[in-house]
Amino acid sequence: MTSHVKLRKERAGVVDYETQIKEVRCQLVDQLKVLDLQLEQKSQQLQDLTDYLRRRSEIEGEYARSLDKLAERFTSKIKRKEPCSGQSVAQCWLVLLAQTRQESKDHSGVSDSCSTTLTQPLTHCLEITQRMAKRTKDVCSQLQDGLLKVTTELQTAWRTYYQYHSEYESAEGKLKEAEKQKQGASKKIEKRQCKVQEIQLKCTKARNDYLLNLAAANTSMNKYYLQDLSSLMDCSDVGYHLSLSRVLRSYLSSRSLALQNLSGGLQQLHTVVSGLDQIQDRDNLLHTHTNTFCLPLRFHYQPHEGDQVCEVSAEQEIRCEMETRLQQLQSKLTGFTQETEEAGKTLQAARSALMEGISDDDLDPPPSNSQTQGSLLHLQSPSQSQGQGGSSESLASSSSRPSLARRRANLQETEALYSAKLKEYLCKSSLISKLQAKHDLLKVAVEKAEATTGHQPRKSVRVRSKSQPSVQFTHKLFTGDMLSFIQASGQEIPVVVESCIRFINLNGLHHEGIFRVPGSQGKVNSLRDAFERGEDPVADSRCDLDSVAGVLKLYFRTLANPLFPQDSTAQLLEYAQIDNETERAVKLKSVISSYPPPVIIVMRYLFAFLHHVSQYSDENMMQPYNLAVCFGPSLLRGAQDDDVVILQPQINSLVKSIILQHESIFPSPAELQGPVYEKCMTLEQDDCEEGEGDSEHHSKEESEWKGERSQANSSCSSRQPPLGGTVTPAGTFTLQFPMTPQGWPLSPGYISKEAQDLSSSEDITVQVDKEVCRQMNSVFKELLSRQSLPPYSSTSSHPPPQQKKGGIGWRREKPV
Repeated sequence: MTSHVKLRKERAGVVDYETQIKEVRCQLVDQLKVLDLQLEQKSQQLQDLTDYLRRRSEIEGEYARSLDKLAERFTSKIKRKEPCSGQSVAQCWLVLLAQTRQESKDHSGVSDSCSTTLTQPLTHCLEITQRMAKRTKDVCSQLQDGLLKVTTELQTAWRTYYQYHSEYESAEGKLKEAEKQKQGASKKIEKRQCKVQEIQLKCTKARNDYLLNLAAANTSMNKYYLQDLSSLMDCSDVGYHLSLSRVLRSYLSSRSLALQNLSGGLQQLHTVVSGLDQIQDRDNLLHTHTNTFCLPLRFHYQPHEGDQVCEVSAEQEIRCEMETRLQQLQSKLTGFTQETEEAGKTLQAARSALMEGISDDDLDPPPSNSQTQGSLLHLQSPSQSQGQGGSSESLASSSSRPSLARRRANLQETEALYSAKLKEYLCKSSLISKLQAKHDLLKVAVEKAEATTGHQPRKSVRVRSKSQPSVQFTHKLFTGDMLSFIQASGQEIPVVVESCIRFINLNGLHHEGIFRVPGSQGKVNSLRDAFERGEDPVADSRCDLDSVAGVLKLYFRTLANPLFPQDSTAQLLEYAQIDNETERAVKLKSVISSYPPPVIIVMRYLFAFLHHVSQYSDENMMQPYNLAVCFGPSLLRGAQDDDVVILQPQINSLVKSIILQHESIFPSPAELQGPVYEKCMTLEQDDCEEGEGDSEHHSKEESEWKGERSQANSSCSSRQPPLGGTVTPAGTFTLQFPMTPQGWPLSPGYISKEAQDLSSSEDITVQVDKEVCRQMNSVFKELLSRQSLPPYSSTSSHPPPQQKKGGIGWRREKPV
């Protein structure tokens, strides 16, 4: 479908996003107003035409009766006199009176046609037009909501990108200040460099998300204004022009039988009726309201100060993620394209059936004789003249057709089918446009990355093992009280919540059906048991994504006390029914602010994560309502078990509102200190290290490590045996750990405590953790350099424990 929508000229400078979106909102509201005005105009036209035909019927009836009286008057006079046979004047009188009587009959037929035959289809057309306009408006409102959602996501991604880029500039400035202090600042510089790299990676991911949303927003705008509006107008006008055309053509046919001497005027009216064109009327409407339906300004890329990158980048650190996302988009596009093609075919079939149903009426009058049949063919177009050949057959078999009420009922079903298929086609095609925009940018970025890197080997990553011994919790994690667990363990976010959310953030934001598709029950139980033992099994990226999501839901579902206290459920559900969003958020915040601060921190963390997941609904198919359906029963409980089933729709609506308005409902970090969910997460420095294949680099790093190890051992020699590992000439790897007098390995917490007597706790703790990592790193590098894997042995039955941020557990590093 083509469109004549004019493009708005680019203005000088870049318009702020808020101003652009505000203009788009006003424009969308004006579009609905214009569509409503168009419906009023069409309804008024149909009503005026109906009133005209009724009044015309009265006039034609009065005129027919007057002609009949006139003919009878002069006929009676002629009968009283002897006919003057052979006189041309008398013959003219006879012909004239016969013609008058015939004209009276023709006008009487026109009167009957205008009063019944023509007015009923107009009334039916008015009903169809109003129904189709209502359905079209609903579809238009849904498309506009999707368009506003795209712009909101764009604005959110833009703000996130600005935030992380500001943090990157701040961290880079601190690094430069640290580099200026040359003496005694090596550790500080190294720490700042790690921080800069981590924030830079977050900034890159935020910029990529922003650029993808930018492309999706612009493509959605083009799709909506250049294609969807035309389709919606066509849907609103379906059958309207056809009904008017058939009514007026029938009127023309009736008039042509009675008014042969006015053929010139009827031909002129026929020309006007033949000019009824739905496409032309739609284009004229668009031209008349150019400012309302013109394509808005394109959203321009607005980088933060000093940022020169304006393309989606697939750097080595996120290249794997980008390739996975590209493959997912390709598979989704293939499936959606096939579905859209099928929907388009069904849409065309439904439209044809609807047009046939509207045409199935009794407007075509039967021809009286061969002369009237010839005049009718003269007035009709060639294509309609060919169709008239079958009209007699259709009239002959009219008695066998379904009743008028039945035909109209079938027509309404066809209308509903056509509207539903139009909605399906437009929504899926819009989704394809957004996904295609993201796909194209990702494809270009991945191809550039492949061309740049060539066949360089990827860096190896050592990930924590999930099979290490654990530290037992004093309180139950699952089926226990979350508040008691937080207070006893010192974890502001329970380890199962933080670890699962981090895993899904890194691997599952684009996974279709996340939280909706159930994971393997065996794997879920295995992960649950590991968390209960104090381990972190999700640290391994090879975990099943659906099972990890299932563990997260299982944790909240099995809590002894639900996340939302039961005594506040009724009040929350009551406030969730408030229509005003601002007032609803204030009321919900007043209830949630009364909860214990640790519970609020977990809530804030969880709902920020769920909102982030919903922002990828184009790819994972998890809109806020779908997430509310998955998490609602786990987070809220009624007074009795039966209440949850009864109140399920209200609970879903409440959770959806909190997901959408989480920033307004939960306190900010300034109001309540605690962990805050970050959209662009990365593996922690302790969780992931990279190794290079250059042997010279290995030797250099090993020499540096030996010097640092000697310093570390000397600092701890007065209290504990040296901590380290060696490789014997036979190729055997031996680890050495600080031991208690009873022969048990000391934990990092004990080592840190003992080290506080010698120096600051922070420096010693970091030194011991890094010591173990560097020793493991150097040993494995030496083993790799020998091109063989010698037997592994250890002087201790357990590997060294290490503390993980946000949780208690054991781990070891191994190459992947």
